[in-house]
This record gives sequence, C-alpha cells and structure tokens, in this order.
Amino acid sequence: MSTVEGHRIAVLALPGVLPLDLGIPVQTFGMDPHYQVTVCADPAAGPVLSGGFTVAAPAGLEALSAADTVVVPGYEDPHAPPPAAALSAIRSAHARGARLVSICTGAFALAAAGLLDGRPATTHWRDTAVLQRRYPRIDVRPNQLYVDDGDVLTSAGVTAGIDLCLHIVRSDYGAAAANASARVLVAPPQRAGGQAQFIDRFRPASRGEDLAPVRTWMLDHLGDRQTVDELAQRAHMSRRTFIRRFQQETDTSPMAWLTAARIDWARELLETTTAPVEQVARLSGLGSPAAFRAAFHRHVGTSPAAYRATFQA
Repeated sequence: MSTVEGHRIAVLALPGVLPLDLGIPVQTFGMDPHYQVTVCADPAAGPVLSGGFTVAAPAGLEALSAADTVVVPGYEDPHAPPPAAALSAIRSAHARGARLVSICTGAFALAAAGLLDGRPATTHWRDTAVLQRRYPRIDVRPNQLYVDDGDVLTSAGVTAGIDLCLHIVRSDYGAAAANASARVLVAPPQRAGGQAQFIDRFRPASRGEDLAPVRTWMLDHLGDRQTVDELAQRAHMSRRTFIRRFQQETDTSPMAWLTAARIDWARELLETTTAPVEQVARLSGLGSPAAFRAAFHRHVGTSPAAYRATFQA
C-alpha cells in the first residue's frame, strides 16, 4: 500500500473533534516513516474548537482527494450532523478507493455519509445504541474494540483507537513495524478487536494480575516443555483451581493461552529473523517442524513460509 512518497493519510478534524482521538492517528502514523500524515478540516465550517482550544488544520478538504487512507476522529456531539462538504469529501474519497477509518464517534460521520450501511461497525460503547437506532442498516458490534471490514474500519474509544491504528500498521507493514510503534506509545502491540486476518490469534489480554507472575514465566520459557500440573505448582494452587483462575483472568485455558503466545513469538521470529523454520519451531516451543507448520496454519491461516514472505521486515 506504500508509495514512493509514503502512504498518505488525511486526518479529518470535524467541529468539536476530541483532542485525544485527533492525536492518536497523528502520533501513531506520524512517527512511522511509511506514512505521510496531513491534518485537514473544512474551512467553510469555521474554526475547529476542541476541548477548549482551536485546531489550526494546515489543509482543507482537498487533502481527502489525495489520501490513501482517511481517518475521522471522534467529535463531541455525534447528534450534530457533520458539515455537508465534509460528508461529500468522505464519500468521494471512498468512491475512488481510499480506505476509511473512524475512531470513537467518528463512526457517526461515516454513517451520515451512508458508508456503513450493510456493514459491521462499532463506536464508543456509550453510543452504540444511538448509532444502531439512528442507522438501523448498520450491523453495530457493541462488544468489539474495533471492526475491520476491509476498506472501512471503525473503533471504540481512545485506547481502542490506538489498537486500530496499530492493527493498520501491522496489516500494512507487518508486526515488526507495529511493535516498534507500540513500544514508543507504551501500548500493548495488539489487542484482538475485529475480523482482521493475522490478528485474532494473539494471546488474550488479561483482566487480573494474580497469575501475572506465572504468565510472565510462561512467556520467558516458551521453548520449554510446560504442563498444567507444573504451572499449577508454580502458582501454589491445585490443578483445578489454577485452571479456573486462569480462565477468569484470560477467558481461555492455560494451554490455549500458551499456544497463542507461542504462535505470537513464532510470527515475530518469522518477521524479524532469517532463522529456518526448524529453528523457529524449536524456539517457539511448537514441536517438530511438521507439528509447527500444522499449528501455525491452523491459527494464522497460512504457512510459515508464506507468512514470512508477506510480512518479513
């Protein structure tokens, strides 16, 4: 998706744009050399007020006509219709093939432009019922952090916007680029949130911390043999209690979590090293090369070799 100049991203600041939502795509994509970011606004709509200050956008709506991706951050009053010129520019950008992305209540602008009809989408949990009621043709997903529907992507509130932007970097340029951005943002490199290929098999985020030391140990010893009984002993719990508590904190079983973590590490190795598949299989703890290939294909949907060819940094 990149060009000689870099993938062009236009961030559209609508009236009442939320400062954090505006900053997320600007910072995430702006610090990545693959992208060129321009903040734009409709000059005819007057000054863009945001959280007590004014946003001085360096470009007008013409920036949308040259963008490869258009990002619409959330704005304060989703009940207020966006400027007609902005909606027209969004429609035109989509019609010529630009990817559309919304953060938080920015989904209401895409909906007002008629571009979410018949599609799955999400927004801030507080506003999902309103979005569904106002636009009944949208398949609103209130429980998802973000939804990737190909050329149109939507996300929930602030941190979900970060998740979606990192997911976009990962989809465009691989895990190494996304992880580098995540480290700078001091954010998790991935939280599963939608229908994105290559994303939903990462290990689940945890809600509790009681077993965090055990999970850290598991991550530090991915290449070693690990059993539920040994992990329960390390946690000073019975096998049954350990499994129940692990499920409560991660929504999955210890072995399923471990397998997902091993797949995660294997993908990282495939993208950032030239280690042969046999070595990746050993380092990730996924068994013999044949067992590794089978597990990788089952989780990721492609072979290790094909994945490396697509995403190696």
